[in-house]
Amino acid sequence: MAETTQPSAQPPSQPPAGTASDMPTRRQQIGFVAAVFGMFMAILDIQIVSSSLNELQAGLAASQDQISWVQTSYLIAEIVMIPLSGMLARIFSTRLVLTVSALGFTLASLGCALSTSLEALIVLRAVQGFMGGAMIPLTQAASFSIFPRRMMGSIQAVIGLVATMAPSIGPSVGGYITEYMSWHWLFLVNLVPGIIVAALVWRNLEIDRGDRGLLSRLDTLGLALMAVFLGSLEFVLEEGPGDDWFASSLILFWSVVCAVAAVGFFWRVLTTSNPIVDLRVFRDRNFALGAIIGFWIGVVLYGLVYLVPLFLGSISGFSSVQIGQVMFVSGVVMFLMAPVAGKLSDRIDLRLMLCIGLVLTGLGTGMNVHLTSDSGFDDFFWPQVIRGAGQIMVLLSVSRLAMGRLAPHEIGNGSGLFNVMRNLGGAVGLALIDTIRELREDYHWNQMIGAIDQSRQVVIDQLASYQSTFAGLADPWQAGVQMIAQRISIQAEVLAFDNIFLWLGAVYVLGSVAAFLFRRPQDPASKADASESAEQSPAH
Repeated sequence: MAETTQPSAQPPSQPPAGTASDMPTRRQQIGFVAAVFGMFMAILDIQIVSSSLNELQAGLAASQDQISWVQTSYLIAEIVMIPLSGMLARIFSTRLVLTVSALGFTLASLGCALSTSLEALIVLRAVQGFMGGAMIPLTQAASFSIFPRRMMGSIQAVIGLVATMAPSIGPSVGGYITEYMSWHWLFLVNLVPGIIVAALVWRNLEIDRGDRGLLSRLDTLGLALMAVFLGSLEFVLEEGPGDDWFASSLILFWSVVCAVAAVGFFWRVLTTSNPIVDLRVFRDRNFALGAIIGFWIGVVLYGLVYLVPLFLGSISGFSSVQIGQVMFVSGVVMFLMAPVAGKLSDRIDLRLMLCIGLVLTGLGTGMNVHLTSDSGFDDFFWPQVIRGAGQIMVLLSVSRLAMGRLAPHEIGNGSGLFNVMRNLGGAVGLALIDTIRELREDYHWNQMIGAIDQSRQVVIDQLASYQSTFAGLADPWQAGVQMIAQRISIQAEVLAFDNIFLWLGAVYVLGSVAAFLFRRPQDPASKADASESAEQSPAH
């Protein structure tokens, strides 16, 4: 069975390392580029609606709580598909799964644009997320399958750029689209690129052959348990902060469902002979460490994409276009830094590069600890620059460290698990950030409200000023007190943001030492020689 799932082309390790003969064909390269663009679309669409929820809410006559499901449904469906994609590729082939995913994603995008009700949009967003979810891990797995190790620096730089830049510029792109066109174009922009991606992948990316015999042995119980476990976990993490966690009976119910499904899922995959996902890949120390760091990358990457626009919108009063201009800074930096980071990864120890990237990301995040209610573009420019440079270095190096030592048949499964860990990190990060922000805001409010003593001269003067401003109202004194309370509330919120930036940055900097827990990566040339020698030796 193993022979039927390997790439139909000769493995990269067979030709002499460093020669042109170990490169994929021109057709495979074209197909891979198309797959990368499909991956970009799938990740971009996670965040493309985040800055346009108000327009969607108005267009579909939905409440604020209801409209959040436009994003939540996409994430739930995507996180179920990501680990499943490796098994589907083994059954049907990478080419077929990617092609069907691109077409399904495109058709679902068209359906989203034509939706006239919130219910229809939520269902179609779930279909869109499910279809798009396969393109993310399979593109990364394909890169390890068809390109030689000596090119991994450049190839992983491109994939790292897509994985970090797409969520960073998603709010910017969405903001511009809704500002100058309409919310329907958030989805219509996918149509032409989606068709092109599907056509190019189908025509060019024939790198393996599926084994339909695996379909009869598909672990449907494991699949069902995984879907319930990951779906309910994503729901709890997305909705928990807004519903005061276990104070909500709905959150409590789905938490119990998640716990039961998790026990059943882990029991099933560890005991069945043909699991839906193979967790034994975590026995590899590099992969296990990489998955943990990938989880934390998700916390910060998706957390900051949420946190910075939230601050600029709620505190600074920025429009979606102005927020997009701030967020675009990190996207430009990552785009410019990607080829540099790719070359650098081929010349220095990947562990050192990971350490530097973690420190830069932490420093860039920590530079926002002194924000005020007047902070704007200038206050975020250099932190965004430093964070952008650090994030591309982290994602590039950690993906190579995590999967560079896996056997070819483990790459698809490993890529799915690596990506699902990053997405889970994003979900956990958003839930933690919302919860901590509320707790710290309450804390700072209680600390500052005691200073509003009407016997203090500064308070008396401020109240007098407000009373003169609101002299025409029925109760100018009460209006003045409300203005002071509002100022305190804003300052408490700003301090809560400052705390989160500090803690996120500190954990990144302190966690940089974990980079040296990875095993030293093997030299690509020696690895190729070892592989060639093994193939020439007699079979055991």
